[in-house]
Amino acid sequence: MPEELPILFRDEHIVVIDKPSGLLVHRSEIDRHETRFAIQILRDQIGQRVWPAHRLDRGTSGVLLFGLSPAMASQLGRQFEQGTVDKRYWAVVRGHPPASGSIDHPLTRQRDPYEFKGEQCSTEAQPALTHFRKLAEIELPVEIDCYPSSRYALLELEPVTGRRHQIRRHLKHLAHPIIGDATYGKGRHNRYFAEQLGSHRLLLACVGMSFNHPVSGQRLDVKTPVSGEFAATLARFGWPGG
Repeated sequence: MPEELPILFRDEHIVVIDKPSGLLVHRSEIDRHETRFAIQILRDQIGQRVWPAHRLDRGTSGVLLFGLSPAMASQLGRQFEQGTVDKRYWAVVRGHPPASGSIDHPLTRQRDPYEFKGEQCSTEAQPALTHFRKLAEIELPVEIDCYPSSRYALLELEPVTGRRHQIRRHLKHLAHPIIGDATYGKGRHNRYFAEQLGSHRLLLACVGMSFNHPVSGQRLDVKTPVSGEFAATLARFGWPGG
């Protein structure tokens, strides 16, 4: 039976899915060996071509928007560029951050290794802002990194800007990296979650997104709960969403 993706919203102009963790949005020069892409699976599933309006990291799950024509994807993409899309993420992080706060920390532009880097490509840091609030926390009697216990928290985050890997880099800057983040996280905590708690993924998910419909102008608010290993981890800790 062909693979199918959960569809959260669909009409004749756009389609919104819940992207699983580990799935690439489209073909990448970095992952040439991969044969599964959200674009391809969704195209085969609904029987027509789709164009992504934005991107989610491979390990990040959740709300992903597509246009059913290049014009619709472009219109949605402009909303992201103009900052009129409201995005809500959940993340499990190391440590106990404050109850709420904002991370206002400029980030240098990141490019894939195969992208052209000419003289016109600025390397200056760009403004980046992420708001967060803590939903739950826990302290486990597990010794990691010479500490007698280990602390973790569930955060809800709202990135105001859209820099690449913004949430992951901002949380590393805050010294509360996301569990399962092989690039910006802590290997010992990642291994503990994988080997002892059965969570092998990046614990970051886009759980909600609000945007204007590209044709009607109606404000749409699309939500999706976390699932799989993410939900199982929350349930194990007695946290909401598990």
